[in-house]
Amino acid sequence: MVIVVVVIFDQVTKIWAVKTLADKGSVEVWGKFFMLTLVYNQGGALGTSIGSSNLYLIISFLVLPFLFYYLYQNYNKPLLAWPITFIAAGAIGNIIDRIYLGKVIDFIDIDFFDFNLFGLAVERWWTFNVADAAISCGIVFLIIVGFIPARWVNPAQISDSEKNNI
Repeated sequence: MVIVVVVIFDQVTKIWAVKTLADKGSVEVWGKFFMLTLVYNQGGALGTSIGSSNLYLIISFLVLPFLFYYLYQNYNKPLLAWPITFIAAGAIGNIIDRIYLGKVIDFIDIDFFDFNLFGLAVERWWTFNVADAAISCGIVFLIIVGFIPARWVNPAQISDSEKNNI
């Protein structure tokens, strides 16, 4: 159900962005820090461009069954199931764009911080969408979960004495 809600929210916001932001350039919401800017992205996350939009579509189609399988295997482990759910939902949202448009609709334009990493200078964060945010949040949450002891991820492995101490 969460996947359906995230995908619908993603698609509705993209439709809104196209209807509202076309031919407007950037619309300031909170100064230059948070703007709405309609962008059609043929590449991937974080401005990557390792191939055509079709390559990203194929990769998404290849990864999605593994996400669903891993979700099925871990449905009773919320610390794993929730982030996988958001990653799968985000992938589906962007797959829909790539199938119908050949590119992804991005419109959330936030200026976090400037950085220079291995010669890559970023002065403004990449424009993204709800699907991208779902994927990113899911990945960050999985990384955080990776630092949590395994017995906490699977509550069945916690002894009664440990449950009393938590």
